[in-house]
Amino acid sequence: MNNWRFALTWRWGRYLALAVVFAIVCVCLGFWQLARRDTALAELDRIDTNYSAEAVPLTGVLDSLDAFEIDQKWTPVTVTGTYLSDEELLVRNRPYNGGPGFEVLTPLRLENGDIFIVDRGWLPTGRDQDSPDEVPAAPTGLVTVEARLKPGEPTLRGRSAPEGQIATIQLDDIQKALDEPTYTGAYGLMVTEDPAPAERPVAAAKPARDEGPHLSYAFQWFVFAIFGFLGLGYALRQEYRLVNEDDPDEMERAEARRVKDAARTRTDAEVEDALIDAGR
Repeated sequence: MNNWRFALTWRWGRYLALAVVFAIVCVCLGFWQLARRDTALAELDRIDTNYSAEAVPLTGVLDSLDAFEIDQKWTPVTVTGTYLSDEELLVRNRPYNGGPGFEVLTPLRLENGDIFIVDRGWLPTGRDQDSPDEVPAAPTGLVTVEARLKPGEPTLRGRSAPEGQIATIQLDDIQKALDEPTYTGAYGLMVTEDPAPAERPVAAAKPARDEGPHLSYAFQWFVFAIFGFLGLGYALRQEYRLVNEDDPDEMERAEARRVKDAARTRTDAEVEDALIDAGR
């Protein structure tokens, strides 16, 4: 008589609970990956919609110093003013094409007195010091800049920087240091400036159009959830065979499995001998 009563013990109840918890965790991680994919797809949509759009005046996009909507990211804007080169900042730990370096932030005072932060590009770390060997000077006098909007960055706790450098593009902190009316909702990633200087930092490359592996990762997590129950079923079946090894029906099935396994492991020579014997 088949005996499955062992499966109703507390031990197997705990195994089942563990499999359920494992499945819930895997499913949650799967949905988390799907949410990350949705975020990546939204970013790709912003790139497709905004990146190559016609540039418009800054005040036509941002109606106040702290205004910014995430759907405005990468929108090209034009702004005219005078660079405050003495207030220029270097943003630390900015890799580019695998090399370490800095981004150059130069405040631009607009004709109405407001300040807009312009990221003029990237420079490599110097050969002998933790700063660029040379920072190309920003144009003097009145300059018209075309830039793509980006939101400010959060503060990273525990990160510090020497004088003239910052750890992140935290616009509120920059505004406090300048102590003047400053755009804190967004800054500009420079495309061009007119008049153009003889040299400028390396221009930012267009973001790669890649949604990432989130969909495949989500699928893997869902499969792991199923594997948890398959593993539980396998362990349950193995213990059933052990508990019922003296049962005649189970003994017959065990012998059938043994014969089948032996057939699978026969060499080519043994198979040929068996065919010859069968033909006699």
